[in-house]
Amino acid sequence: MDKNKLIFIVDDDPFVTSLVVKRFVPEGFRVESFSYGEDCLQAMDKKPDLIILDYYFTKPGQDVMNGMEVFDKIKEKDPEVLVVMLSGQERGEIVLELARKGIDDYVIKDNNLIDNLNASVKELLGRKYS
Repeated sequence: MDKNKLIFIVDDDPFVTSLVVKRFVPEGFRVESFSYGEDCLQAMDKKPDLIILDYYFTKPGQDVMNGMEVFDKIKEKDPEVLVVMLSGQERGEIVLELARKGIDDYVIKDNNLIDNLNASVKELLGRKYS
Protein backbone atom coordinates (compact mmCIF):
# COMPACT_ATOMS: atom_id res chain seq x y z
CA MET A 1 0.00 0.00 0.00
CA ASP A 2 1.27 3.44 -0.93
CA LYS A 3 1.72 5.27 2.36
CA ASN A 4 1.72 8.74 0.79
CA LYS A 5 -2.02 9.03 1.36
CA LEU A 6 -3.69 12.23 2.52
CA ILE A 7 -5.67 11.95 5.75
CA PHE A 8 -7.86 14.75 7.08
CA ILE A 9 -8.51 14.83 10.83
CA VAL A 10 -11.49 16.99 11.77
CA ASP A 11 -11.82 17.43 15.52
CA ASP A 12 -12.21 20.46 17.78
CA ASP A 13 -10.09 18.75 20.46
CA PRO A 14 -6.43 19.70 19.85
CA PHE A 15 -5.29 16.74 21.96
CA VAL A 16 -7.02 14.22 19.69
CA THR A 17 -5.74 16.03 16.59
CA SER A 18 -2.15 15.96 17.84
CA LEU A 19 -2.41 12.25 18.70
CA VAL A 20 -3.55 11.48 15.16
CA VAL A 21 -0.79 13.59 13.60
CA LYS A 22 1.86 11.97 15.83
CA ARG A 23 0.58 8.49 14.94
CA PHE A 24 0.29 8.76 11.15
CA VAL A 25 2.87 11.32 9.98
CA PRO A 26 5.92 9.22 11.04
CA GLU A 27 4.52 6.39 8.92
CA GLY A 28 4.60 8.56 5.81
CA PHE A 29 0.96 9.64 5.69
CA ARG A 30 0.21 13.27 4.94
CA VAL A 31 -2.14 14.59 7.61
CA GLU A 32 -4.05 17.86 7.57
CA SER A 33 -6.06 18.88 10.60
CA PHE A 34 -9.19 20.99 10.84
CA SER A 35 -11.01 22.13 13.96
CA TYR A 36 -14.43 22.22 12.30
CA GLY A 37 -16.24 20.49 9.47
CA GLU A 38 -16.75 23.74 7.60
CA ASP A 39 -12.94 24.10 7.26
CA CYS A 40 -12.61 20.53 6.05
CA LEU A 41 -15.31 21.04 3.42
CA GLN A 42 -13.46 24.06 2.01
CA ALA A 43 -10.36 21.88 1.54
CA MET A 44 -12.09 18.95 -0.21
CA ASP A 45 -10.51 19.93 -3.53
CA LYS A 46 -7.26 18.47 -2.11
CA LYS A 47 -8.91 15.06 -2.56
CA PRO A 48 -8.18 13.37 0.79
CA ASP A 49 -7.98 9.57 0.73
CA LEU A 50 -9.56 9.26 4.16
CA ILE A 51 -11.25 11.62 6.61
CA ILE A 52 -11.31 11.07 10.37
CA LEU A 53 -14.32 13.05 11.50
CA ASP A 54 -15.49 13.86 15.01
CA TYR A 55 -19.19 13.47 15.68
CA TYR A 56 -19.72 16.35 18.08
CA PHE A 57 -18.45 19.93 17.64
CA THR A 58 -18.87 22.98 19.85
CA LYS A 59 -17.80 26.51 19.02
CA PRO A 60 -18.67 29.13 21.65
CA GLY A 61 -21.05 31.73 20.30
CA GLN A 62 -21.43 30.06 16.92
CA ASP A 63 -23.50 27.35 15.31
CA VAL A 64 -21.34 24.69 13.71
CA MET A 65 -22.36 21.57 11.83
CA ASN A 66 -22.23 18.26 13.65
CA GLY A 67 -20.35 15.28 12.26
CA MET A 68 -23.45 13.83 10.61
CA GLU A 69 -24.15 17.06 8.70
CA VAL A 70 -20.48 17.34 7.71
CA PHE A 71 -20.49 13.69 6.57
CA ASP A 72 -23.46 14.34 4.26
CA LYS A 73 -21.70 17.33 2.67
CA ILE A 74 -18.40 15.42 2.32
CA LYS A 75 -20.22 12.65 0.44
CA GLU A 76 -21.92 15.24 -1.83
CA LYS A 77 -18.47 16.56 -2.77
CA ASP A 78 -16.70 13.18 -3.00
CA PRO A 79 -18.84 10.03 -2.76
CA GLU A 80 -15.73 7.81 -2.87
CA VAL A 81 -13.78 9.24 0.08
CA LEU A 82 -13.43 6.99 3.12
CA VAL A 83 -14.78 8.42 6.38
CA VAL A 84 -14.12 7.18 9.91
CA MET A 85 -16.34 8.78 12.55
CA LEU A 86 -14.95 9.44 16.02
CA SER A 87 -17.20 9.87 18.98
CA GLY A 88 -17.47 9.66 22.71
CA GLN A 89 -21.00 8.44 22.02
CA GLU A 90 -21.64 4.77 22.50
CA ARG A 91 -25.37 5.10 21.88
CA GLY A 92 -26.53 2.38 19.53
CA GLU A 93 -28.95 4.54 17.58
CA ILE A 94 -26.16 6.92 16.52
CA VAL A 95 -23.98 4.04 15.36
CA LEU A 96 -26.93 2.58 13.43
CA GLU A 97 -27.69 5.94 11.81
CA LEU A 98 -24.06 6.28 10.75
CA ALA A 99 -24.02 2.76 9.34
CA ARG A 100 -27.21 3.50 7.41
CA LYS A 101 -25.65 6.62 5.94
CA GLY A 102 -22.66 4.58 4.78
CA ILE A 103 -19.93 5.60 7.19
CA ASP A 104 -16.87 3.40 6.61
CA ASP A 105 -16.04 2.89 10.28
CA TYR A 106 -16.81 4.18 13.74
CA VAL A 107 -14.19 4.52 16.48
CA ILE A 108 -15.09 5.35 20.06
CA LYS A 109 -12.97 7.95 21.84
CA ASP A 110 -11.60 5.88 24.68
CA ASN A 111 -8.17 4.78 25.94
CA ASN A 112 -7.73 2.60 22.84
CA LEU A 113 -8.62 5.40 20.42
CA ILE A 114 -5.30 5.61 18.56
CA ASP A 115 -4.77 1.83 18.33
CA ASN A 116 -8.33 1.28 17.10
CA LEU A 117 -8.06 4.20 14.68
CA ASN A 118 -4.74 2.91 13.35
CA ALA A 119 -6.26 -0.53 12.70
CA SER A 120 -9.30 1.03 11.01
CA VAL A 121 -7.28 3.36 8.75
CA LYS A 122 -4.90 0.61 7.66
CA GLU A 123 -7.73 -1.81 6.94
CA LEU A 124 -9.82 0.72 5.00
CA LEU A 125 -6.95 2.08 2.94
CA GLY A 126 -5.63 -1.44 2.37
CA ARG A 127 -9.03 -2.55 1.08
CA LYS A 128 -9.48 0.52 -1.15
CA TYR A 129 -6.02 0.42 -2.70
CA SER A 130 -5.31 -3.28 -2.96
